[in-house]
Amino acid sequence: MKGIVAMIASGASNQVGAALGAHAFGAIGPAGVVAVRQFVAAAVLLPVARPNLRRFTWRQWWPTLLLGLVFATMNLSLYTAIDRIGLGLAVTLEFLGPLAVALAGSRTRIDLLCAVGAGAGVYVLVQPGPSSDFLGVGTGLLAAACWASYIVLNRLVGARLPGLQAPAAATSVSALLYLPVAVGLAVAGRLDGAAIGFAVGAGLLSSVIPYAADLLILRRVPTQFFGLFMSVHPVLAALAGLLLLGQVLGLGQWIGIALVVLANAGAATRRRAVVSSPALPSPPIADGPARPRC
Repeated sequence: MKGIVAMIASGASNQVGAALGAHAFGAIGPAGVVAVRQFVAAAVLLPVARPNLRRFTWRQWWPTLLLGLVFATMNLSLYTAIDRIGLGLAVTLEFLGPLAVALAGSRTRIDLLCAVGAGAGVYVLVQPGPSSDFLGVGTGLLAAACWASYIVLNRLVGARLPGLQAPAAATSVSALLYLPVAVGLAVAGRLDGAAIGFAVGAGLLSSVIPYAADLLILRRVPTQFFGLFMSVHPVLAALAGLLLLGQVLGLGQWIGIALVVLANAGAATRRRAVVSSPALPSPPIADGPARPRC
């Protein structure tokens, strides 16, 4: 029970942090919020992991550099989507990334049903028409592609670098990429105290607190159940958008979110069954996909 409460708290912290970051969009834009968030994450991870960058080989560097680029692109695309189509819809679209990884290479009817359910959910969510914000939908799908890339790269880098060295180094790369954004905002005089406060809050609530909480949670609950429970994030995002940003969703959009959540839960359940069966080969991602915090 404590593990479930902690997972809900971690997920809520993540989405509340995203909502706080949205309050700074008007002053510094999504790119500015992402820049501050990357600086906060790097300031926390570097002293903890203390990666010896001078000893990295090229075999370790190239996936780390790609992971840093994925961090930078994923956060910017997600925050841009939040700015254009709202928190709940953006996070729901982003969750198609781990779903795609879970279903990759699958040929079962259950997995096909999950894919069809997710597709139906997305169609209901975006409601294609003349008034659709296709750029917002596109950046949400780009965030999904980045999350899928994160899962694959994280496993590769994790096998080549011990502990937290990989995410710390990749976050530092991402922070360096956003340094020109911060300099440009400072020169333009747009880095006011309130905007920085919201962005720092986003970094703490969406990166630092959930990361620390998840380390404790994974000591209490199986990784497969943790991955399954991640499916609740789109619902938490929709609630955070409603309560903190006043983003009201229609019945059809809630139905779309529910379909995507059920598809993710079904895929995670199926993956757990495959892992538990000695007669079947392991899927691409054996454990539930961890939420990228950086």
